[in-house]
Amino acid sequence: MLTVLDIIQKTTGFFETRGVEHARLDAELLVGRVLALPRMQLYMQFERPLTEPELEQLRPLVRRRGQHEPLAYILGEVEFFHLRLKVDRRALIPRPETEHLCELITQRLAAAPPAAILDLGTGCGAIALGLAAFYADALVTAVDVSADALALAGENAGLLGLAGRTRLLRSDWFAALEPGVRFDLIVANPPYLSDQETAAAPPEVREHEPRVALSSGVDGLDALNRIIAEAPRFLAEHGLLALETGVDQQGALAARAAAAGLPRVELLRDLSGRDRYLLAWRS
Repeated sequence: MLTVLDIIQKTTGFFETRGVEHARLDAELLVGRVLALPRMQLYMQFERPLTEPELEQLRPLVRRRGQHEPLAYILGEVEFFHLRLKVDRRALIPRPETEHLCELITQRLAAAPPAAILDLGTGCGAIALGLAAFYADALVTAVDVSADALALAGENAGLLGLAGRTRLLRSDWFAALEPGVRFDLIVANPPYLSDQETAAAPPEVREHEPRVALSSGVDGLDALNRIIAEAPRFLAEHGLLALETGVDQQGALAARAAAAGLPRVELLRDLSGRDRYLLAWRS
């Protein structure tokens, strides 16, 4: 009978032949999911035999990963900003870069916590719910053009007990917001890949995640330009616009922010040293 170690080694080898990144790690996580064991506990049970029912549970998961379906979709959840979020193909998988954006926001607003927050393109609700959990007194509006994504965000809000402070609104960016509404913080991780970058992305991204959440025109700037142009009308005095951006976009975006009436701009890099964030304040 095959043991835990046998299965991990066989699965790792299969993933390697399929060009799956992090083959051993993914194999361990999938075996751990079937056995309901944290990864570290697998190491103490390498000689444990797997039963046929357990193997039957594992095989379709391995097959899906071998077809380059993202591991997060297979596991059905991801950790983000101290929360456990449900994820599936209805929305983009939250990335560490976006989690770091939330960290930057909380650092910059430590002295003046926002009371009203707008999350544009909320997807599974990661940013909106992460900030709602962090700012216990804030009211958060989360918008998305996708009804499927909003449904997923609503499921996460319910699971986390945050539905009462999170309003979900189907909207093409600012289009459905009430005239005159103002926010202390507007935040977005919009699509910012160019069409060419999306076409060249790994199959996990290109073939499985929603294209509408990835690609934004020939240069990747369509969504960012629109957000920057319209945000000042919805920002409260001294309000902050916080955006995740693509590489090599910050110069053009900083100029657009200044022209739109956001004169104080801060450009920041992610933890890998790549240009990634634009923070702009309304005077």
